[in-house]
Amino acid sequence: MSRYLRKTVAALAGYVPGEQPKNGGFIKLNTNENPYPPSPRVLSALRRAADRSLRLYPEPLSDSLRSLAAADFGLKPENIIAGNGSDELLSIVVRCFVGPGDRVVYPVPTYTLYDTLIAIQEGEKAPLDYPPDFSLPEALYGGQAALTFLCNPNSPSGTLVPVREIERLAGSVTGLLVVDEAYIDFAEGAEVSAIPLIGKFSNIVVLRSFSKSFSLAGMRIGLAFAAEEIIAGMMKVKDSYNLNRLSLVAGVAALGDRAWMERNVARIQRSRRKLARGLKKIGFQVCPSQANFVMARREGENLGGLYEELKRRKILVRYFDLPGLKDSLRITVGTAQEVEALLKELESIPKGL
Repeated sequence: MSRYLRKTVAALAGYVPGEQPKNGGFIKLNTNENPYPPSPRVLSALRRAADRSLRLYPEPLSDSLRSLAAADFGLKPENIIAGNGSDELLSIVVRCFVGPGDRVVYPVPTYTLYDTLIAIQEGEKAPLDYPPDFSLPEALYGGQAALTFLCNPNSPSGTLVPVREIERLAGSVTGLLVVDEAYIDFAEGAEVSAIPLIGKFSNIVVLRSFSKSFSLAGMRIGLAFAAEEIIAGMMKVKDSYNLNRLSLVAGVAALGDRAWMERNVARIQRSRRKLARGLKKIGFQVCPSQANFVMARREGENLGGLYEELKRRKILVRYFDLPGLKDSLRITVGTAQEVEALLKELESIPKGL
């Protein structure tokens, strides 16, 4: 084993659960990363896998991960494709179904990568404004489009569309409906995922990410669920070896320890409630989030100055310098201590800054 590899393994071995990565003294609440580490089973599996086998190519179709995910979700492996993060899967979907001039509909504000992917394919963007409560725009139903995007829970609002509305939407659109569930594990309540709908509708693709709830943003692992014929088409577009060996090992180990993920999710849900209460107490409007972040708003007030002041105080949040969002901040739910530190600083900053 090389000196570099020994150092890497030693670093993994010394990673203490609950210990925060070093961020130059900053509290990092701007990219929706999980503040808690992945399962010890993941770290152990990675240590075992960091050996001479790294000279070999990974599984071309990610069969080990797809098989385990199929058993986990009650599907067949043929209903699943694995990607280098759900971003790659979004790219594959758009490359498969959108060509020059093809119309793509989606409610906004939402995940900005959709705009980029549509532009690359020279598709026609057809955004529809969310109403103030972030329910689905009525014009979304019955849309004549090659593809419809729905981020659920939505970013940056964190709001959740009920499955019954997604079912209604899938039955009304003419093209493909892509439900991006990167944050769904943080939602409270039963039957919040659209994955069961793929058995009823042949025009729906549901995306999942290991970056958020499983604390594996650095490994870049995503899954897409759909009818077999859609997955078969997506397989023709993906790169030959799109997930590396260690990502596959991490994904399999993570699915094998859902209890660890669910405990961390419960901690984040508790901190989310505390953060929302604290923000409301000091004058913010807060959307009812079901994600691992909240959107805090002071209607009509540009919060760019507040964002800069928090950054000066070494707290990073997300500010969108975009129409309709300049009065809002998206704040990742950190640890209980990070949430407390953020609220304390916000209380001391004069309004209107």
